[in-house]
Amino acid sequence: MRKFMRKFVLAGVLSTAGLGGSLPVLAQDLTPFQGVIDGQLKAFQDGDVRGAWAYASPMIQGLFGSPQNFGIMVQRGYPMVWDNARVEYLESEEASGSVFQKVRIYDEKGAAHDLLYQMTQGASGWRINGVRLLAKPDLGV
Repeated sequence: MRKFMRKFVLAGVLSTAGLGGSLPVLAQDLTPFQGVIDGQLKAFQDGDVRGAWAYASPMIQGLFGSPQNFGIMVQRGYPMVWDNARVEYLESEEASGSVFQKVRIYDEKGAAHDLLYQMTQGASGWRINGVRLLAKPDLGV
């Protein structure tokens, strides 16, 4: 279960770095939960693991125990998040009290990676409760 949660998480994971300074969506156009994802990505971009950690839900923070552990997990398990070139917000849907936001992240080589962020709202606002890398679509004919 713990191994599954670490893979699902990103959280924080899910939260992300290297945005190259420009996001395809203006901050005022983001939903509140997209703004949280955006903030975490920016924190990773700036090398601010503690800042990125602040966007993780209490469940994610409890799972990893420290910003350092969280940062290592993201760097090793989600390199496209840790070091990315561009971010696009795709569709979102609400289910079971959470919002699931699909995000396309382009790595430094231009390859697209689709991730599903699970967002949860608590007393302190929206937080990232997990991230899952989605299977790449079959583009062959």
